[in-house]
Amino acid sequence: MIDVLVIGGGNAALCAALMAREAGASVLLLEAAPAQWRGGNSMHVRNLRCMHDAPQDVLEGAYSEQEFWEDLLKVTGGATDEKLARLVIRASSNCRDWMRRHGVHFQPSLAGTLHLSRTNAFFMGGGKALVNAYYRSAQQLGAQVRYNAPVDSLELQGGHFVAARLGVERIEAKTCVLACGGFESNLAWMREAWGQNDRGEWPADNFLIRGTRFNQGVLLKHMMDAGADIIGDPSQSHCVAIDARAPLYDGGIVTRVDCVSLGVMLNRDAQRFYDEGEDFWPKRYAIWGRLVAQQPGQIGYCIIDSKAVGRFMPPVFPGVRADTLPELARQLGLDEAAFMKTLTDFNAACQPGSFDHTVLDDCATHGITPAKTHWARTIDAPPFYGYALRPGITFTYLGLKTDENAAVYFDGKPSSNLFVAGEMMAGNVLGKGYTAGVGMSIGTAFGRLAGSRAAQACVKGAQHAAA
Repeated sequence: MIDVLVIGGGNAALCAALMAREAGASVLLLEAAPAQWRGGNSMHVRNLRCMHDAPQDVLEGAYSEQEFWEDLLKVTGGATDEKLARLVIRASSNCRDWMRRHGVHFQPSLAGTLHLSRTNAFFMGGGKALVNAYYRSAQQLGAQVRYNAPVDSLELQGGHFVAARLGVERIEAKTCVLACGGFESNLAWMREAWGQNDRGEWPADNFLIRGTRFNQGVLLKHMMDAGADIIGDPSQSHCVAIDARAPLYDGGIVTRVDCVSLGVMLNRDAQRFYDEGEDFWPKRYAIWGRLVAQQPGQIGYCIIDSKAVGRFMPPVFPGVRADTLPELARQLGLDEAAFMKTLTDFNAACQPGSFDHTVLDDCATHGITPAKTHWARTIDAPPFYGYALRPGITFTYLGLKTDENAAVYFDGKPSSNLFVAGEMMAGNVLGKGYTAGVGMSIGTAFGRLAGSRAAQACVKGAQHAAA
């Protein structure tokens, strides 16, 4: 019988498999996807948010536990378990040497990834390279890996894991780690979670999924039906405004449009609806998907002029280009008169200041609602560019309640041999909101923890059986 069964194939699952194998446990990892699509959402990631008290290799300056905690507290609005959040933060300070031992390489932050050189360690080759390194290391250590292996149910006895089922196949193991993601790719479930709005629209019908199509939430739903304790709001997610031309699945990070803070955001009625300059982009980019989801037709339009070009990571699709603002309105299909009024009013409200996108500068508007509190500059230098944006869902926050041992809970009690990591439990830390790189911090911390605890549970189980 296998010691540790890991269900999932992304960062958290791989960290669990590696830690369990390092502890001497036999490991079988089941990945629902075929080999060429392995890695879940992790193949699209770029970096890891890291606590550090002094400059370290690719990280500049210092990023204390308290500052990390305050950043997380701000984006979640307090919807977080502080004990588990601080566990993640502390674990982020000492995981990189372990990651390097398993073949992960780091590099300084890329040009255009503003404000992240101090807080986030970037992966050389991105998430795909990280995933490939972990799979190589897992197999070198003797872990078994199976692809095209979607688990549809578990056998449980009073919260104790017995076996996993893949159709008619049954796989027993001494312990199990669940790390198979959220339900964002299950479009019917997303539609149910978001419901119908006051305009009679079903917002989720206009959502795009930034990551894997394999995160259908099958085991999450099964665990809910089995009586596992659940945490999180099903409508909350890592939700980003992405190019409306992106594919339904697996568009990844290149479909993100990062110039919102340098221009204005309009809805279908050519009206602004939120402060584009509220805070630094890595702290606020993940609010824009939900904001766009609340607009008519679930679409928004980012408008910039030539002054913004070169100050943000270029997206994979070029923007719509025009030499005049009225022409841009027509090309985007927006009402020209409403568009011009919004832009004229915005330009008139921009106050003189010293523009500096590396700080919270003094370029703000006066006399309009919503205000733009930083980086407000007139949009008057042709050529002009516009990007149509849709909500892009990365992962959902509804998940399994857990604790500092990564145990799955049933009726307020932790399971002795069933553990959880990654997106499937991220809602314990992320009740809402997001800040760049924290998903990888959570997955790495709880993946490593779950793998260690699962291996330890095998030993305890053996000792109990011998007694």
